[in-house]
Formats: sequence, C-alpha cells, structure tokens
Amino acid sequence: MGRLFGTDGVRGLANVDLTAELALDLSVAAAHVLGEAGAFEGHRPRAVVGRDPRASGEFLEAAVVAGLASAGVDVVRLGVLPTPAVAHLTGSTGADLGVMLSASHNPMPDNGIKFLARGGIKLDDAIEDAIEARMNEKWQRPTGSAVGRVLDDGRGFETYVAHLVRSAPNRFDGLKVVIDCANGAASLTAPEALRRLGAEVITYAAQPDGLNINLNCGSTHMDGLRREVIGHAADLGIALDGDADRCLAVDGTGELVDGDQILAILALAMRDSGKLSNDTVVATVMSNLGFVQAMVRERIAVEQTKVGDRYVLEAMKAGGHKLGGEQSGHVILSDHATTGDGTLTAVMLLARLAQTGKSLRDLAGVMTRLPQVLVNVPNVDKARAGTDPAVQAAVAAATARLGDTGRVLLRPSGTEPLVRVMVEAESSDTAHDIAHSLAETVATSLKL
Repeated sequence: MGRLFGTDGVRGLANVDLTAELALDLSVAAAHVLGEAGAFEGHRPRAVVGRDPRASGEFLEAAVVAGLASAGVDVVRLGVLPTPAVAHLTGSTGADLGVMLSASHNPMPDNGIKFLARGGIKLDDAIEDAIEARMNEKWQRPTGSAVGRVLDDGRGFETYVAHLVRSAPNRFDGLKVVIDCANGAASLTAPEALRRLGAEVITYAAQPDGLNINLNCGSTHMDGLRREVIGHAADLGIALDGDADRCLAVDGTGELVDGDQILAILALAMRDSGKLSNDTVVATVMSNLGFVQAMVRERIAVEQTKVGDRYVLEAMKAGGHKLGGEQSGHVILSDHATTGDGTLTAVMLLARLAQTGKSLRDLAGVMTRLPQVLVNVPNVDKARAGTDPAVQAAVAAATARLGDTGRVLLRPSGTEPLVRVMVEAESSDTAHDIAHSLAETVATSLKL
C-alpha cells in the first residue's frame, strides 16, 4: 500500500477512497500526534474546519468534526471558505490545528483532507507519516467535560476579505475584470474583495450548488472565461480553482497568462517596490525556460525546486525569500500568506495593472514562453530513469542539440510507474520531435 498522504493532503473518490470512517480516523490520529508533539501543551486544543462546496464535504466535515471532538479538541466550523482563508484563520485566530476539506481542481466526485499546523502552515512529511502510523490504534477516550465542544463561526468571511483588502498596495478603480470562481469556495469572497478595492467585477461560474464545482470552468477550463472577457470588453479575466489556492489569467484579447507569467509580473513589481528579498524568486523545475531567461535579463535570481507548492514554500523559508510559485498558478506571497492564495495573487496582479497603467498583455510580455511538450511514459521502471545508460545518452544528445535554446527534463512520477518527459525548444516542431524520441527511448529501455 502506498503512502496515504500525497503532496497536498489526502485525496480520493469521496465515499469510496475517502470515506467518513477514514476521515474520522485521520482526525483522531492527527489530534493524538500533534498533542503528543506539544502543539496543545498547557491549554485546551482548538481546531478550525473549512470546506469547499462539494456535496461530499458535508458528510466528511461531520466526520472530521466528530473525530476531533471525540479526541478532546474544541472545533470551530467555518463553513464554505477557500483553502487560503482557512490557513489565514488558523493563524489569525490562534488555532492549534486547521483542517480543509477540498480536492482543489479535481472533479466534483473527488474530495480531500488537508491538515494545517498552528500558524496555518502545512504539516511536514514526518508529521503526516506519524499520523498515518497512528490510525486505528486503541486509545483512552475522554469523557464528560473533557470531550471537545463544537460551534459555528461565520465571521471568517469578513476576516478573510478584510485581510485581502489590507494586503493590496493600491486600489483598482477603472479596471474591469471577469472572475471565474469555478463554482467553488471563493464564489463570494473573491468578487467581494475585488469590488471593495474599486474594480468593476463581472462574475462567472460563481453559483455553487455542491455538484458543479470545476465543471467546465475554473483554471482548468478557461474557454468560458475567454468568451466573457472578450464579450464584456474587460481588461482581464481571473480564473480560480475549486478551493481558490491557484490563479491563472487571460488578457483583454483572451490570451492565456499562466503562472510563470504572473510570477514574472509580481517579481518585477516586488523588485521595483523593494520587497523582493534577495532579488530572488522561487519556482519549480517545470517552470518554462522563458521565465528563467526573463528573470536573468532583469537580474532576478531563480531558485528551482521539485514540483509541488510545499517544496516551493520550504525553499522560501530556508532562503528567506518572499515570492514563489508554480506554472499551474500556485503563487505564494509570504508577506501576506502561508500558502498559495489565488485571490491574493489576483489582488496583486490587478494592483500592478492599476499602478503602471499598462495592459496585462504588455506586462506579460516581460517573458516569452518557449514551446513546451510533455509526454507521459507509463509502465516503466522509473527508478532507473536517472541511471540507465541508453536513457542518459539520449538525454545528453538532446541537451547538446538544444544548447542554450531549450532544455530537457525527465521526472519520475511520485505515485505511478511512469516517467514524464518534458522538452522546451524554440519551435514546437523541435520540442515535439525531441520529446517523442526521448519517450520512445524511455519506453524501450525502462520497460517493466
């Protein structure tokens, strides 16, 4: 059996992989592990629990709350809020533990559980492994006044929206924006924050019913947003995902502005205002080479990590950096948040447009995306990807062919017998040819 926790909590098909029983057991184990680690020392523990609008979140929330309360943890139910809102409230309310029920951009039938430590930070791997190891153990149950109490608190909406508004360096008066809320957790918070900052806001996919989250909308389905931006002659469009921890955009012509371009725009904004610590931005190995080249031209260093916003955050903490993110739109602004926050990213992006008077198309022009081709090669021995002589010779030959005009990356999957082959080049044809040639070598040489 593989590790229960993935790179972003526990996810699976709700009521099949992720059951009420599993949610309850995980919550009890989390309470025990964190308590024994000293997180609750000297006081009665308290947790905040939020969820996205998925129908399955209703019964999973009940299971998580029951598990925590049965273990002696007082629980505050926040209701439907974005993941970054739950992280913010975990920190701002002094809670010992935060729990978010969401499968982010995944389809509605999926769901997930993400635990946050005090301060709203993600648990490290060792704590997650300890929680998994402690599941289903026998334990002494509290009774009487020692059981946890449960209450609802609807003030999180206002607290979080006010935080977003305070974070903006300037107002957005005169900007017209379409925001695609993915029928998700930010359907109310994101439009409200942008309106309070002066933008004219047109909402799209902002009527969640528990079943339509991420359905042909949001950051993984952006055609509808493109049509709305062009139809309303808006300055730009913002696309969130179901739990609003990522943000992509389109410019006034409907052209995609991805996470790399957003990161580049914000890096220059922070550098110009003196807030880009160490003149460094953290990205992953999947960031487009065009992003790295643009940052080099602007004399901004790029530190690259493994794929996953948790690894970006770790590198930011270790180096004292203030900005990091992924091509997928996870952007971390550590002066204001402990995790990726799609609405906060949108706030900073609109602030830059308003401040400079430039269009998003002009700002995004700071970098040129090189054509990028990604090929998944299944059913291979991924452990040998970095040592097999034939594969390494093919990679070396491809790298020499590209020179400074592109790059090659082989990345074993963390969960499947699969190797991802990524190639960037000056032309799509070149990237395609090299990627598929390498994929054939990987499939032949590493065949199981």
